[in-house]
Amino acid sequence: MFPVSFDLPEPLSARRIVVAMSGGVDSSVVAALAHASGAETIGVTLQLYDHGEAVGRAGACCAGRDIRDARAVCDQLGIAHYVFDHASSFREQVIEDFADEYLAGRTPIPCVKCNMGPKFTDLFALARDLGADALATGHYVRRVAGAGGAALHRAHDPARDQSYFLFATTQAQLDYLRFPLGDLPKARVREIAAELGLGVAAKPDSQDICFVPQGSYADVVRKVRPEADTAGDIVDEAGRVLGAHRGLIHYTVGQRRGLDIGGGHDPLYVVRLDAAAKRVVVGPKSALAVDAARLERINWLGGDFTGPLTAKVRSLAKPVPALLDGERLVFDAPEYGVAPGQAAVLYAGDRVLGGGWIAQTERARVAVAA
Repeated sequence: MFPVSFDLPEPLSARRIVVAMSGGVDSSVVAALAHASGAETIGVTLQLYDHGEAVGRAGACCAGRDIRDARAVCDQLGIAHYVFDHASSFREQVIEDFADEYLAGRTPIPCVKCNMGPKFTDLFALARDLGADALATGHYVRRVAGAGGAALHRAHDPARDQSYFLFATTQAQLDYLRFPLGDLPKARVREIAAELGLGVAAKPDSQDICFVPQGSYADVVRKVRPEADTAGDIVDEAGRVLGAHRGLIHYTVGQRRGLDIGGGHDPLYVVRLDAAAKRVVVGPKSALAVDAARLERINWLGGDFTGPLTAKVRSLAKPVPALLDGERLVFDAPEYGVAPGQAAVLYAGDRVLGGGWIAQTERARVAVAA
């Protein structure tokens, strides 16, 4: 098995580690690594929802089948497993927020809200109540200990890095957290699971938004907020009506397909969503370029860092050079697809300096070729 340090005082036999278990292969291997370290290991699963087709659907997490899988792994390892019902908290902090953000014309990131709420707040309280020395998770990021406290770094495997979704982790949380998989490629994690004979070794990964059955965001929003399907106009930047839309929940900034605008226009993209007027504003690709963005609720992990940084404005985007001036993030070159509601995560090399929520954008002053 891959040797891993949990950065806890010796002897580990005197330590207790709580592992957040979703029922997938990643958290199951973390539980196995913690148990192999000699520390007392306890698996904890938060039941976040248990509704309809999500319960038995492959690719879900924290629901019926996954809870059973987590329990089976704990039974095999010979460790305790507890399930705590946090469905009400999850609905209020994540699902309802997800719907409200779409109604407000923003593009939400529920995985970050889940980490900020049920996972890294509720789980922390549970782990401390259980007397744990650390809380370990299956996230693909690295925690690097230093004189000023722990620092958050990107995973060694860039294809699996999840640091974008953890930018809101506080320093106190980071000091308590452990991420044993940050140095491992996913293929090796599955190998470890297979070597141990864990039943989840070949289990498919969960999808990004676990509570969205069949991948239909609009269906979830419509169930939570029935008024979400209010139709309206699709207009150009001058306000001319080009067509009609079925509801703002069906559109995101940067979207090109599904606009159903006739008339032989050049390619048009969603430039912004005007929630007050219930309008989808479209324009050429050049209209998506922005020079800067105003951030709110910034979480800073960088201490007194003042050097050059890079910013990542979407989970799948590459970090680009930028300057943070108070709440204003200024890009070295015009950046595309910067949408209110998304996060801007800041890096110094592989280190996560923090990040904030994109509240507003400033359109590029110099025309950019489409």
